[in-house]
Amino acid sequence: MPDPSTFKKFVEVGRVVLLNQGPSAGHIAVIVEIIDHNRAMIDGPSTGVPRQPYPYRHLTLTHFVVPALPRGAGTGVVQKKFEKSGIAEKWAVSSWAKRREALQKRRALNDFQRFEIMVLKKQRRDAVRKSLKSASA
Repeated sequence: MPDPSTFKKFVEVGRVVLLNQGPSAGHIAVIVEIIDHNRAMIDGPSTGVPRQPYPYRHLTLTHFVVPALPRGAGTGVVQKKFEKSGIAEKWAVSSWAKRREALQKRRALNDFQRFEIMVLKKQRRDAVRKSLKSASA
């Protein structure tokens, strides 16, 4: 019988994490060693994140795991396994990464660009409303 627990993402060696704070915020990295109940050693050689201890409260666990990563693996081993498993590509096509990218684009817009988007949304809404009215008639 399967475990009734719905919790699927555990802090484990090889777990891919999203960094929420610090100079590498927004990048992904891999847990290579569990230091204690507050911190883990992370490394992201392919994503530009240096090897460093990082508190769990500044990480978000993703559902990606680098398979068969040994504890305390060096940066070269982490990079080889990370690239072999294709985690960066999987992350790039995930809805989570796409949503983060869209939010960053939206935050970078100036006032006029936001106005243009509002006008385009109004035009689209009117076109949908007209087509629905003609289809229902």
